[in-house]
Amino acid sequence: MEQIFEFIGNHTSLFLAFTFVLGLLMWSFLSEQLSGIKGVLPQEATLLINHEEAFVLDVREDGEYAKGHILNSMHIPLSMLPDKISRLEKYRQHPIIISCQSGNRSGAAGRKLMKNGFEKVHNLKGGILAWQNANLPLSKGKSRSK
Repeated sequence: MEQIFEFIGNHTSLFLAFTFVLGLLMWSFLSEQLSGIKGVLPQEATLLINHEEAFVLDVREDGEYAKGHILNSMHIPLSMLPDKISRLEKYRQHPIIISCQSGNRSGAAGRKLMKNGFEKVHNLKGGILAWQNANLPLSKGKSRSK
């Protein structure tokens, strides 16, 4: 135990950096647990889409969406979501999978949906980048809605 305190005393900046990174990891884990938004991997998302009629909402910007998106996803950029949330009303009873480029914006969109009474909200972990890394297909057709 004495060696630990000696190490901390000699390497304060390393200890602080370690503590900061550990805190970020804990925050990431706990925020997902407390928000009620379940993170799903691309393979889990395909199971939800195929077996539970999950609906995919893409909250990326227009240019990102045009480069490729999940087939049959609805496109509503995050900045427009509060004004367009009524378009999602018919999917209230279905699981909703929210996607963005890396999984960050979709978390914010999920919190907005949860505040509006949507209960089956899922965040695509890693976003479209994870979807592509899993070798799952992307579509380049027109946007379903905006």
